Amino acid sequence: MLKLYRWPSDDWQSIHTEMPSEIIWADLLNATAEEKQFVERLLKIRIPSEDSLSEIEASSRLILDHGTLYLSSPAVRHNEDNEAEITPVGFLIGPHVLVTVRFAQLPTFDDVGKRIGSDDSLENGMCVFTSLLEAMIDRGADVLEHLGAKVDKLSHGVFKGGLVRTKRPVRSSRRMREALENIGDLADRLAKVRDVLLGVGRVASFAHDVGSDWITAASKKRLQAVSKDVASLSDYETRLTDKIQLLLDAVLGFINIQQNELFKILTIVSVVGVPPTILVGIWGMNFKHMPELDWTFGYPLAWLAVIASALLPLFWFKRRGWFE
Repeated sequence: MLKLYRWPSDDWQSIHTEMPSEIIWADLLNATAEEKQFVERLLKIRIPSEDSLSEIEASSRLILDHGTLYLSSPAVRHNEDNEAEITPVGFLIGPHVLVTVRFAQLPTFDDVGKRIGSDDSLENGMCVFTSLLEAMIDRGADVLEHLGAKVDKLSHGVFKGGLVRTKRPVRSSRRMREALENIGDLADRLAKVRDVLLGVGRVASFAHDVGSDWITAASKKRLQAVSKDVASLSDYETRLTDKIQLLLDAVLGFINIQQNELFKILTIVSVVGVPPTILVGIWGMNFKHMPELDWTFGYPLAWLAVIASALLPLFWFKRRGWFE
């Protein structure tokens, strides 16, 4: 779909037959070949493919060609299962027109599009580009705040919620498994936010430093502010990453503690059971002459010896602090 936005008119409906001079933004969303050719022919630019926009090296994402900036950055979309996915976004910026190439519905683009015609700060393509970056930063900040709240809640559950304080090992194992799943989900979402911040920071810094005459001082100031916001959010993201790593280490430590408790129980059981087994094995031998068999109190004495042989190891483990 091709959608054209123009200024100062408040009419920003799609146009497919002509390219008026007041057009400031051409938004290509899963565009057809005809729509791409239409934009390429009228603006004398080339529309990159999804594969080229997905390249990770800076030389492919940040290009200045004949006065036109070819920039790309990752963005986050939600699929049909409401799972976050990375999708590439291309920005083609000229002296007057901004062309965006995307392959997913992004709320930030729709929000900026609704402001065109009513917001005086969106009077040219560079202003729209800067507003899109600012909207992506605002979106990233909201996501980081949401993830930060979830990390704090998970941290409280791990350290103060009794993750292993239960008499039922099965329930404790289920809690730790859920905690590991939540940590993995948070780490994955945080990594996607990091990719978006890195991409936005790159394109903002490159557009600010490119030095083209048509990039005004006001736009450069806004781009510089975007770069500072990215640096600030990156620091916050790093802190969340460190905290998630701490939670992961803590949960793995609790798992090791639980395994050690299990091995401790198995060790006690095995040691306690050895002496009675030896005694029973001896008295169970089928020898003809065994003095104990002729004793009047041989049977109760045998039981007493078996019980004592089991209690003595338990008393020893108690003295050693194994039951604390």
